Amino acid sequence: MTTQLNPYLSFRDNAKQAMEFYQSVFGGEVTSSTFAEFPEQMDAAENDKIMHSTLTSSRGLVLMAADTPRSMGEPSPNGSLSVSGEDETELRGYWDKLSASGTVSMPLEKAPWGDSFGMCVDGFGVRWMFNIAGESASE
Repeated sequence: MTTQLNPYLSFRDNAKQAMEFYQSVFGGEVTSSTFAEFPEQMDAAENDKIMHSTLTSSRGLVLMAADTPRSMGEPSPNGSLSVSGEDETELRGYWDKLSASGTVSMPLEKAPWGDSFGMCVDGFGVRWMFNIAGESASE
């Protein structure tokens, strides 16, 4: 198996809804485990919360998430997730779905370096950066 770096998002009580939303954006399959499946470890009041969830898309994208138990304090702040590539149709489709549920902080448009770049925050408070490769300098 090759080494992978996978984003892991932290939520309070809505990891399930967030992962369903991201599945609607990226497609793929979501697998999840609740704290109820490991009752000796958690407060019974949090049994229906997500202990671990993974979204794996057919394009090879992997996103992980969990609900942070109240005993562990506030969820760690999520940084920004960066999506980049050359397939403008695919990436703009993701952008449209993610930005529609939240706010656009920088429109996805041509940037000084020649690519299209934009930033948004989705409806779950996760920050996204998109970079769609432009024409190379040799073209």
